[in-house]
Amino acid sequence: MTNKDTTIIHGKTGETLLDLPSPYEAHASGLLHLPRFLAKIKKHLKGTLPKSYQRNFTKGFDGFLCLHLGVDPQQVIDCVRRSKTEEELDQNLFKIFPNKLNVNQWNRRVVQIGMSDMALEKLNEIKKDLGASDRDDLRSFADVIDFDERKIC
Repeated sequence: MTNKDTTIIHGKTGETLLDLPSPYEAHASGLLHLPRFLAKIKKHLKGTLPKSYQRNFTKGFDGFLCLHLGVDPQQVIDCVRRSKTEEELDQNLFKIFPNKLNVNQWNRRVVQIGMSDMALEKLNEIKKDLGASDRDDLRSFADVIDFDERKIC
C-alpha cells in the first residue's frame, strides 16, 4: 500500500498509521483502546488497513478487549458495518456489551500490558526494533504503540 496519504508513514514496523487514536484514548463507555479498535475496523471495512496492522487485527489489544467484554470481534465489526452514525454505533455496541463493563479492571490492564516479567522481554525486543532501547519512559505496549505512531517523541 504505497500511498501519498500523510496519515501513513513507512516506519520500522512497516506502514505506520498516524491517525489512529492512542490506546490510552477512552470511549464514552470509559473503555481505553475501544476508539482505536473501532478506527481500525473502519479502515478494515474500507480496505485501507495496512498489512502491518492486519496481522494483529482482532488479536492483541483488540482480542483482549473482546475477551474482557465476552464478545467475538466479529460482533464489533458487524456493529461498525451496520451503523450509519457514531450515535447508532454506540447504541449497537451497548446492545452486545455486558451490563457490567468492569472499566477499571480493563483500563488497568491496558496500561500495564508489557510490565510483567514475562512480557518485559518482548517489550524490550520491540523497543530495540524501534531504535528505542534507551527509552525508560516506554514502559508498556501502549507506550510503544504511541511512540511508533509518533504520538510521543
